[in-house]
Amino acid sequence: MAIFSAVVSGIAVAAAQDVFEIVAGSATRVRLHEIRLGQTTGFGDAAAEGLSVTLIRGFTTAGSGGAAVTPVNLSGHANALPAASTVKRNNTTLAQDGVGAAIFCDAWNIADSWHYAPANELMPIVEKDQRLVVRISAPADEVTMNATLVFEEIGDIAG
Repeated sequence: MAIFSAVVSGIAVAAAQDVFEIVAGSATRVRLHEIRLGQTTGFGDAAAEGLSVTLIRGFTTAGSGGAAVTPVNLSGHANALPAASTVKRNNTTLAQDGVGAAIFCDAWNIADSWHYAPANELMPIVEKDQRLVVRISAPADEVTMNATLVFEEIGDIAG
């Protein structure tokens, strides 16, 4: 068992996008612990708006337009294993195809941060080679975004 974080810092966001796209490794499952979204540019009443935040599991075609993120093992010791899962950030061409199922939907008032930290029994599981995205709707005006995804790889899977 290892817990990892993937971080987005200071990224300009002007379009709907998959803030995170995680694909579990071919021999591991992923348990999603936490997601944080925030922005650092629009806090006044005139800038207030709400964005849709949706967690979608099961797309078969990856998104594009963003970049890879190297997850960091939170244990921090010298021999800490790297993540077997892959993470991408800020894909403006959204993941699609297959049986994408929305498993959580909420609204984010961008005047404050958005935090998702479900109880243990409600933490989504991503099966081996399965994709999960954290998707937001387009902001009315460009914002500078920070985000964190915390996940656990929960064991090797035979087959």
